[in-house]
Amino acid sequence: MKRTIMWKRVWIFGMLLLVAGCGGEKTGPEYIAEVDQWHAERVENLRSDTGWLTLVGLHPLTEGVSSLGASADADIILATGAPYWLGSLMVTSDEILFSVHPDAEVALLDGETEGRLSSCTLATDKEGPPTRLATGSMVFYVIDRDGKLFMRVKDRKSEVLQSFQGVERFPVDVHWRLTARLVPGPAILDVPNVLGHQAASASPGVLVFELDGQEYRLTPTGEPGESMFLVFGDDTNGKTTYAGGRFLVVDPPAADGTVILDFNRTYNPPCVFTPFATCPLPAMSNMLPVAIEAGEMMWGDDH
Repeated sequence: MKRTIMWKRVWIFGMLLLVAGCGGEKTGPEYIAEVDQWHAERVENLRSDTGWLTLVGLHPLTEGVSSLGASADADIILATGAPYWLGSLMVTSDEILFSVHPDAEVALLDGETEGRLSSCTLATDKEGPPTRLATGSMVFYVIDRDGKLFMRVKDRKSEVLQSFQGVERFPVDVHWRLTARLVPGPAILDVPNVLGHQAASASPGVLVFELDGQEYRLTPTGEPGESMFLVFGDDTNGKTTYAGGRFLVVDPPAADGTVILDFNRTYNPPCVFTPFATCPLPAMSNMLPVAIEAGEMMWGDDH
């Protein structure tokens, strides 16, 4: 009889462990390994020859004709390594035409052009992928930010990329893996950026969660039922993390409206690695009055 009671206790305890292991909670070495793998993939993406570590220039464009090159006499002076004279841009209200200098060699990166490229109409990233051109190790294209045009320049042999050794992080701790609930409510979130502009972005609602007995709220961007994106600030900013806040991708909500906020997967915006990125900043409603000591820490100089 005693042996039967003892066996039942062991069986019940084992089932409780099994249920706990099959639920939404994640703990222990397997969870740490999962986050470490995610971060390793993040670092590899940064190291790619099209990643943010290659960004070496951001040049505002105005209507009219502008010359480009490494020459100090160019209207748009490109980083070291660019041809002395690369070509010229003619910007009008209807199109952007790039003409290649006779001494430069330029290729259409995503197309199948035969022979030497002499001129090309450039599409911006406003409605799809931009037209990307390459010369040597450099790639350049035009981006549209709220109607203002910029030429973005990347160098696949940039000094930052060559010297990159990874990003320091806080220790992975399940304490920072929280369950939140999405309070639905189609809304618009005004998201500021480092250029001083604001962009109206759709939001599926507000994420409400508790941390150490206190309730907090964050407003993500995204469409209902889809993955969400958070730009948030906290009390570590300007101390151990980037002053301009950090990013977090959140999976779609479950059927009951709950979502997982895993701050261990918080990562730095591109502006941490280069002064030439156009990063969003946290809206005032996304400034948390608490230190989130999880995820990526500051890297290099605070841009």
